[in-house]
Amino acid sequence: MDRQHPAAKTTTGGAPVVSVVIPICNEFETLPELRRRLEEVLAAGDDAYEIIFVNDGSVDGSLERLTTYARDDARIKLIDLSRNFGHQAAMYAGLRRATGEALILMDGDLQDPPEVIPQLVSRWREGFDVVVAVRRKRKEGLWKRLLYAGYYRLLRQVAYIRMPLDAGDFSLLDANIVGLLKQLPERNKFLRGLRAWAGFRQTELEYERSARFAGEPKYTTAKLIKLALDGLISYSYVPLRISYALGLAVSVASFGLATVYFFQRLFSEQFIPQGFTTLAILVLFLGGVQLLSLGVLGEYVARIYDEVKHRPEYVEREVIGFNEGR
Repeated sequence: MDRQHPAAKTTTGGAPVVSVVIPICNEFETLPELRRRLEEVLAAGDDAYEIIFVNDGSVDGSLERLTTYARDDARIKLIDLSRNFGHQAAMYAGLRRATGEALILMDGDLQDPPEVIPQLVSRWREGFDVVVAVRRKRKEGLWKRLLYAGYYRLLRQVAYIRMPLDAGDFSLLDANIVGLLKQLPERNKFLRGLRAWAGFRQTELEYERSARFAGEPKYTTAKLIKLALDGLISYSYVPLRISYALGLAVSVASFGLATVYFFQRLFSEQFIPQGFTTLAILVLFLGGVQLLSLGVLGEYVARIYDEVKHRPEYVEREVIGFNEGR
């Protein structure tokens, strides 16, 4: 590497070296253990740090607990969103307010172990701008593991940029990358895709993804499907091309069938016009292809509609621990 990041710092009042951004949605039971492990790991190093919690519409007492944390410790900061805006929007809210030289994005359910943070920072000090934590093993059901593995490999194949396999949002971003992401105007942000799109020096760090510490997963099936579609549609034109290919295949098949019937009518004395069954099958098949194509096109149009409205990705109700004007 031709560039080295600054050596460790022990400042207590200046700008942080490491910013940790964590979206929180109904993690009341997990928060004490999350804070304990985070502070234990971060305090063991020499870097000044800040922990930015983003409350994404919690209704279980998480907000009150986070407010207490932020008022008790100046290194803990809180962004309270006006409602639940979603995991990606919450992460971006923290990203926009972070001031560290290195930014770490992680989940608040302790499936992303804080003990990996020193390894991320170490790789950053070697000169990498992006350090992506890749899941070597995940403690979840077989069916869910298979779906995740299949999705990441599908995304790798169809995306027009190289996507890391088995990597979520858990990662470290250099301040230069963070500054670039802050400038991007798109509303529906798929941060792991934007991270790959940004380029620069990127590397991967394997880790073992833990089971949830407490409670139930907050990412419902519907939210997971939406996130998956955001990745596929934002970074691939393949769905549109599949629609084009299906339309072309139907046209070729229809022309071929019409040609067969035409020659049968000219040269066969036993030609019998095909009946209702053939007609019904053709109409249903063609209708299915048309609806599928319209659905795919509709997904792209819906995202265009979201973008042209220019609404903010999130609304902050209150922030605690940030200096005025930031």
